Amino acid sequence: MKMKFKNILLMGLAAAVLTACGNTTPEGESKTVDLAAQANSAKLDLVLEGRDEAAKARFDQRHPKETLMFFGITPGMTVVDVLPGGGWYTKILLPYLGNEGTVIGVDYALEMWPEFGGFATPEFIENKKTWPATWTESAEAWRSDDAAGVSAFAFGNRNVELDGTADAVLFIRALHNLARFEDEGGYLTQALADVHAMLKPGGIVGVVQHQAREDRQDDWADGSNGYLKKSAIIAKFDAAGFDFVAESDINENPMDQAKEGDAVWRLPPTLGTSRDDDELRAEMQAIGESHRMTLKFKKR
Repeated sequence: MKMKFKNILLMGLAAAVLTACGNTTPEGESKTVDLAAQANSAKLDLVLEGRDEAAKARFDQRHPKETLMFFGITPGMTVVDVLPGGGWYTKILLPYLGNEGTVIGVDYALEMWPEFGGFATPEFIENKKTWPATWTESAEAWRSDDAAGVSAFAFGNRNVELDGTADAVLFIRALHNLARFEDEGGYLTQALADVHAMLKPGGIVGVVQHQAREDRQDDWADGSNGYLKKSAIIAKFDAAGFDFVAESDINENPMDQAKEGDAVWRLPPTLGTSRDDDELRAEMQAIGESHRMTLKFKKR
C-alpha cells in the first residue's frame, strides 16, 4: 500500500508539471521548475526505498540522494558512471533516469592495470579485455523494463560516436588511482580528455573523492593512499577544460583526520588494517567512512 501511494503521488506530481508547462509566464515557469524538482525528488526517494538492505545501510555515509541532487542529475539524462564496479550507483541511476536515459559505465584504461602489480595477474588483465561486454551484461540484469539503457567502455578506447552525448559524468571515489599512476602513463589526463569529448557543451562532472588536508605532503596525497587535495583536483580539471562551479559538504566527515602513513582503506567498509585487531577495528568504525569532498565542474 505504501509503494502504491508513492506511485500515485509521483504520477500526481508529473501531471502537475505538465499542467504548469502550459503557463508561459515567469511565475508559471518558476512553478514548473519547482514541480519538476519535486517529482524528481519523489522518484529518487522511491528508487532508494527499493534498494537492498546492504545498500541502504550505507546511505547515511554515502548520501546518494543529496549527492545526485547536488550534481543536478535528472531523469532522461545520459550519465557516465566511472569505475562502476558492482553497480552501487548504477543500480540507483538505472531506474531513476528511466527509459529515456542512459548509463555508460567506464573502467580504467587496460594499459593501467599492470601498474597495480599484485592482484593484477595476467589472467586478471586478460579478463579486463572483455570488461565492457561483461559489465554491460551484468547491468542488463539490474534493469527493469522502464530503466535506462546501458553501455560501457574503457578509458582510451571510447567510441567517438558517444562524443557530445553525455549530460553528466560521475567520478565517485574514482580519481585517486588515475592520479596515482598519472606519471606512469598520463592516465588522469587521458580520462579527462575522454570525459571532455563525451560531454555536451556545458555538461557536468560530479566528483566525490577522499580529501587530503592541504597542509599534508604532496607525495602522500598523490592518490596512492586514496586521498587527494582539492587544489590538485581543481587545477587538473581546469587544465582539461572544466570550470569549478560549486562544492558541497554533503560527504564530509571531520572525524577522518588522515595523516601521513594513513590510507583510506583503514576505514569502513574495507577496514584493511584491523581485521585481526578488534580494538583498532572499533576505533576505525567509530570514525566512519572517509572525509570526502563533493565538487561540481562544468565543461567549457
